[in-house]
Amino acid sequence: MVEVMNGPSELPEVKEMPLSMIPEVLRAGWRDFRRAPAFGLFFSAVYVLGGVVLWQVFAARGEEWWLVPFILGFPLLAPFAAIGLYEVSRRLEAGEPLYWPAVLGVVFAQKDRQLPSMAMVILLMFMFWVFVAHTTFALFMGTSALTNVSSSPEVLLSGNGPAMLLTGGVIGGIFAALLFSFTVVGLPLLLEREVDFITAIITSVQAVLANAGAMAAWAAVIAGLLFLGMVPLFLGLFVALPVLGHASWHMYRALTS
Repeated sequence: MVEVMNGPSELPEVKEMPLSMIPEVLRAGWRDFRRAPAFGLFFSAVYVLGGVVLWQVFAARGEEWWLVPFILGFPLLAPFAAIGLYEVSRRLEAGEPLYWPAVLGVVFAQKDRQLPSMAMVILLMFMFWVFVAHTTFALFMGTSALTNVSSSPEVLLSGNGPAMLLTGGVIGGIFAALLFSFTVVGLPLLLEREVDFITAIITSVQAVLANAGAMAAWAAVIAGLLFLGMVPLFLGLFVALPVLGHASWHMYRALTS
């Protein structure tokens, strides 16, 4: 079990990672998922059920449009599905036994550490992204289009629609790049060691800057697999989330020493 220490932990050293490591960490993620599938299915179920509920609510109100910013912003929140998966991979790596009280205990123990502060940063950025997405739509399309986009989605491809989609995509990409830089090393570092969340964010950003090309490719892989997982009513996330969660732990190992 990850221990909570009285003093700060020593920071890991950031190292350079070749692009060829991406397939390797994905294979490691798939291997961990196959070794402990129940944990992966459990942690991903919350996100899948949440997505289905949101879809049902918006569909019942005829406001499917509101799903778009949530779907586009989903990769911003997905790292938190991985907290328990990090602990599973850590235990498999260390040869420690896997049992539910130990894994869930580590997750719940984070309430007394620095992860809630990181969670607040990510949640605020996600909420701000949703606000910016709706504002961008209204600026380009007008408020009346909000009521027509569900029944007539072709409005997005005419008039100011393409410019709105391009602008929204650029802004969303900036949000995603920032959150990815904060969390790719920051979250597993906070789980494994006793450091403050600002230090974790700085270390994570340093790792991304030191491996800009490989990290851009890794971010694209994550986004692509998550969006593919959301297509069939979010059901693909039952596989995509746990595999990426486990793989993210191994990516953390590949980026630090």
